[in-house]
Amino acid sequence: MAKRKKRKQGKMDRTLPTLKPNAAGIDMGATEAVAAVPADRDSESVRTFPTFTQDLHALADWLQGCGIDSVVMESTGVYWIPLFQILEARGIEVCLVNAQHVRHVPGRKSDVLDCQWLQYLHSVGLLKGSFRPEQDVCAIRSLLRHREGLVQMASVHVQHMQKALDQMNLQIHHVISDITGVTGLAITDAIISGQRDAQELAKLRDRRIKAPFETVAKSLVGDYRAEHIFTLKQSQTAYRYYQQLIADCDREIQDRIETFQNTHADPPAPAESSNPSSGSTDSTFNLRSHLERIYGTDLTAIPGFECLRIRTIFSEIGMDLSSQFPSSENFCSWLNLSPKDGTSAGRRIRAPRIQNNNRAANAFRLAAQSLHNSRSYLGDFYRSQRARFGAPIAIKNTAHKLARIFYHLVTTRTSYDESVFAKLDAKNQKRRLRKLQSFAQGMGYSLVPAHVPSPQVP
Repeated sequence: MAKRKKRKQGKMDRTLPTLKPNAAGIDMGATEAVAAVPADRDSESVRTFPTFTQDLHALADWLQGCGIDSVVMESTGVYWIPLFQILEARGIEVCLVNAQHVRHVPGRKSDVLDCQWLQYLHSVGLLKGSFRPEQDVCAIRSLLRHREGLVQMASVHVQHMQKALDQMNLQIHHVISDITGVTGLAITDAIISGQRDAQELAKLRDRRIKAPFETVAKSLVGDYRAEHIFTLKQSQTAYRYYQQLIADCDREIQDRIETFQNTHADPPAPAESSNPSSGSTDSTFNLRSHLERIYGTDLTAIPGFECLRIRTIFSEIGMDLSSQFPSSENFCSWLNLSPKDGTSAGRRIRAPRIQNNNRAANAFRLAAQSLHNSRSYLGDFYRSQRARFGAPIAIKNTAHKLARIFYHLVTTRTSYDESVFAKLDAKNQKRRLRKLQSFAQGMGYSLVPAHVPSPQVP
């Protein structure tokens, strides 16, 4: 075991009542972890441990020896994950906090002061832990985020393929919509294998290509150079390799979703879908039925939601919303879809815009944006909000409404009913009518319903 470093301990002025006397604070780094416990638990209340696995177990032993049952850490980077899992396995409560919420008071910054400051704030009950779903959901979340990275890296190689074609003045990727489709890959394979005849290459186009044969052949006349052919070959090989990795990742995700068990309630048996894949690449995997089994309701009935989008939301928040978010307002606030404005001296104060990368919130925003042409109540709501406030505010307001609907359906395990909005619309119409009648009566007028004459039969 590496020799512990002795650090100078800072003095903390403790004036607030202690709510958690058995709390500790840890400042986690890449190579070392600095932990602070109450001063009366050990002669050396602040210790530094390396981040090797055996040293992290030694840190957990020291915390248990000091009688610690709650630990607070900043959720920055991925350095906290190994220690989090070790402490969680030991039965120690771990509170992950946002680094922006625990900024140190002005002054000199050090790891010792940071861990002491975290320990003090946690002991007096001023910190609130960040939301983290259960371990099975976190495993699916890690795989989906890894898949997202693979898709991004594959797109880079597609750009390399397009660059090689541009350098040879081959305009095929401007004629067809997708260079990685059936026609694009067939033509690039033939070019790599040595085919240079534009007419023969154009014959490889799929019958669904809208561009005429002459245009495709004309776009394949260029300056074929060996160095660009080599670049095209390597880029295409790398693209196909990443596609294979994505397929392997999809199979792993499907296996985990199939074996995922809803331990909170027994959902009703899902209805069979007419489309077996439902957004999945495997024809034997019914993603829609598994999501309905997990949530107990068919969320694809909500306008703007499809299976892959629901899968993303599931991987980020899980299925047990009621225990983590007491109400839909708390859920929307965590998604950063609720207004954060406050009041001071009777005046409204606009809060600064919060920048975050909440993938679940982005999924709700994309669902809201897809309602632009939807012939539903939610589509009408989005278009009316867009006409009044503009696209950014309309997307946020519609995403807020979708999040409330999602929370209600998941927590109550009920089906989506469009007729509820028809009742609300009729209620709003009556309220607007009463308002117009009151306004007209105040000006000395009365409203008379207009009778549309029936058409005369010739």
